[in-house]
Amino acid sequence: MRSAWATALVLAASVGAQAAAAAEATDRTAKTFTLAAGTPIHVDATIADVTITGSSRPDVSIEIVRHAPAPGDLGKFPVVVEERPDGLYVSALQADGGRDANLKADITISAPPTAVFQSVRVVEGRVKLFNLRAACDVDLQRGPIDATGLAGRVRLEAGIGSVDVKQSELTPGGMMRLRVFNGVVRVRFARPPASARILAVTFNGSLTSDIPLTMKDKFGPRFGETTIGAGDPVMSIDVVKGDIAIKVG
Repeated sequence: MRSAWATALVLAASVGAQAAAAAEATDRTAKTFTLAAGTPIHVDATIADVTITGSSRPDVSIEIVRHAPAPGDLGKFPVVVEERPDGLYVSALQADGGRDANLKADITISAPPTAVFQSVRVVEGRVKLFNLRAACDVDLQRGPIDATGLAGRVRLEAGIGSVDVKQSELTPGGMMRLRVFNGVVRVRFARPPASARILAVTFNGSLTSDIPLTMKDKFGPRFGETTIGAGDPVMSIDVVKGDIAIKVG
């Protein structure tokens, strides 16, 4: 008898899961643009996982897949993908400032490495960046930012979350600004920068670095700094509550 009940419960759970999956509504928007060099790209989303990759392609390819409990809910976060005189705009924002976690978008962008991502703004989710060599400015209120192979002018900021930067470079004329309110910042260089000014501070956490820093950590915030070569570009890291780790190798 118990075996029969167990089998029935398993079947019911399986049917329920399949029904829930079937009930989910999704749709896909895909567009491709050929942009003039230096055209600013703006990305805005409420709940989203965003992946941006610098690739060998000459154009900008955008795919947005939306997920919602029912078809009628898709209208609550409309897709906008359009080129305007001042740049390319991509968005999946919930209407009236909504923040329903059930209304989610997956945004995937492939662009030339020299594309300028002037602003990427996401309320909650994950942002992944690969091989962007000119400029990117990311502000994620809640969630992790993972970046690999960046150079140029870089600004990555997470409210509650983390920032992980790997295999990236500090290049002349560029800068790297990393900020987290509550969470960790981890930076790993393949080799020590030939020239840089590094400033790092955490108000409530630890600060470790494979690159020797002059430390001020006896009282209050933990602060480290160093100048390498000509001191250009600048990498600044600041965390309100959380740890900072700078690795080499």
